[in-house]
Amino acid sequence: MNIIWARSIVSLVLLGLACAAIGALFGVKFALAVAVCILLVQLFFSTFHKQRLWHLLDAPVYGEVPSAPGVWGEIYYRLHKLAKRWHAQVRQVEQQHSRFIQAIQASPNGVAMLDDHDQIEWCNAISEQHFGLDAKRDLRQHITHLVRQPDFVRYLNSNRYEEMLIMRGMGSNRQNVISVQVFPYGDNRKLVLTQDITELERTDAMRRDFVANVSHELKTPLTVLSGFLETMRELPLSESERARYLELMEQQAARMRHIVTDLLVLAQLEGEARVQSNQMVDMRAVLCHVREDAESLSGGHHHITADFDDSLSVTGSETEVLSALGNLATNAVRYTPEGGTVHLSWRAENNCAVFSVTDSGLGIPAVDIPRLTERFYRVDRSRSRDTGGTGLGLAIVKHVLQRHDAVLEVKSEEGRGSTFTVRFPAARTARRQPAPA
Repeated sequence: MNIIWARSIVSLVLLGLACAAIGALFGVKFALAVAVCILLVQLFFSTFHKQRLWHLLDAPVYGEVPSAPGVWGEIYYRLHKLAKRWHAQVRQVEQQHSRFIQAIQASPNGVAMLDDHDQIEWCNAISEQHFGLDAKRDLRQHITHLVRQPDFVRYLNSNRYEEMLIMRGMGSNRQNVISVQVFPYGDNRKLVLTQDITELERTDAMRRDFVANVSHELKTPLTVLSGFLETMRELPLSESERARYLELMEQQAARMRHIVTDLLVLAQLEGEARVQSNQMVDMRAVLCHVREDAESLSGGHHHITADFDDSLSVTGSETEVLSALGNLATNAVRYTPEGGTVHLSWRAENNCAVFSVTDSGLGIPAVDIPRLTERFYRVDRSRSRDTGGTGLGLAIVKHVLQRHDAVLEVKSEEGRGSTFTVRFPAARTARRQPAPA
């Protein structure tokens, strides 16, 4: 039997016995009056607690349990216990939901949720950036009213989402490339995932350019060699002409050899992310070698000066540091007209070791500076080949510096010359102890 029924029956039995006893002592009428008064008090008590229960159900309180005798006390206790358990479950769900939202917000990809009418239910910050949305303003707006590119509208309405859509001119600066893919779920709802592939597209373009350039760079000398061989085979040549052709063929073969060598050096540099060596580089010998190479290439046709701090050094690979600094110095000589000046500097600056090359050469257009370290990129292709460059020197410099935690800065003005500056971080900078007297 239910405890409430049991308590009610016991209460009625006790009330009946009490009324019978009072009736025996004071008469039946007095007993009935007492019974009516007791029932009225109980009715008032029950109505009061019903009203109290109504308010509790309307706005549950999770503090102290309301006090009440009998069955009402048990009801309040059980209700309070149930409310606390429900509140704990709600709080747990809210925490899980909050963590889920935080995880999606931390994603590098855009996430947008659409209802069955393609209205925005929710989107993360990255999706806002990709589509130019405002989550607070644009909720419950039809996404195609906000993202109006025809390709996107057709893709969303096609219901064929096996392949992703590539959208260009996106983002706040209208220069980003994003990929979009839709995943249907639930009751005709959609999950829209976006990813910024601008850098991937740029890398892919660089790869295509590299393949085209390396093919062209190798094809040109091979074409020249083939032409010379055909000429030597089919035409009678004098000894001087034959010697001249052989010399030109040797130059083209040497050019191909230099290209292949530089490509192998690049491949090796790209295979290792960072130089771990703490060995001190003999910068005195490196700088002496760099200056000698520049003077040898110049052949006395340039005014080359140097200002070196002999006590300043860095840690890392001596061979790689020599290659990078030597490339910058010889480039300055190559692209400076005869009679121009080239100044080499090695100094300490803000706890960093700084190497700079300043020339009075032709200068570099501002639009070309960001691309100087790309493989085979040339500001003036014909002049680069005439000066003997492979188009890989600055790419090698970039990777050497990255492996030594250094940075390359370029300042240039057309017609007035350029300054290439290398900054080695303080962590790689050291001072050589002077030799004892």
